[in-house]
Amino acid sequence: MSWLTKTLSSSIGKKVLMSLTGLFLCTFLLVHLIGNLQLFKNDGGYAFNKYAVFMTTFPLIKIVSYVNYALILFHAFWGLYLEFQNRKARPVAYAVVRNQSSFSSRNMAILGTILLVYIVVHMGDFWYKFHNEPLPYVQYTENVTTGEVVTKTMDAGYTQEVKIVEMSNEAAGTHSVIVKDLFQEVGVSFQNPLLVIFYILGMFAVAYHLYHGFQSAFQTLGWNHPKYTPLVKFIGTWVFAIAIPLGFAAMPIYFFAKHLMGN
Repeated sequence: MSWLTKTLSSSIGKKVLMSLTGLFLCTFLLVHLIGNLQLFKNDGGYAFNKYAVFMTTFPLIKIVSYVNYALILFHAFWGLYLEFQNRKARPVAYAVVRNQSSFSSRNMAILGTILLVYIVVHMGDFWYKFHNEPLPYVQYTENVTTGEVVTKTMDAGYTQEVKIVEMSNEAAGTHSVIVKDLFQEVGVSFQNPLLVIFYILGMFAVAYHLYHGFQSAFQTLGWNHPKYTPLVKFIGTWVFAIAIPLGFAAMPIYFFAKHLMGN
């Protein structure tokens, strides 16, 4: 195992670790966005609340989630460590800033720190509350023939031992689900304009961080070929630096706009 230790402790080995964890987190971001798009469904939160339960109860997803949390911390602090090592090796800054380097590449550590703060706030707003606070419960009754969903808020103080209770009524042709109403919590949270602004600014940090980070990861891993580099650059720019941040930023804007219109 000495070769592995030597490789990972080398300069390129440290960057490879940063690249691999970064690409894993990019995959997580894409999956997380796809799941959170359920927020836009006009079903009173039925799809989103079921998605929230699935993400916190399915064993494999739970394992991947905890691995993801660990990698977020590792990626953030490993990045700060590498930045510290770089500054230590070059204590005197260049007299002339190299214009060919982008803003994001020069400020990856700062952007990463902003993202770590953003993630902590985000986890506290929703993940922690979903697991530890007495959120209201909601019952959805779906007509299995027409797909129509009727929403009913459970009485204050209602609770249940499991995260989801499901009941079917074959005679009536309905299927009912009772879950914590995280959808409502999202809507209430994003009535706060300061929180909305904070989330939007966080997405700017995500965009700049991924614009450089996604392409840099493939370059570090040796995937730097005239045939594939344009594709990596395209995906890094239009998917990870533009589409994904815009998708996440649209959520607080959507709920804040609904609040302003009284919906």
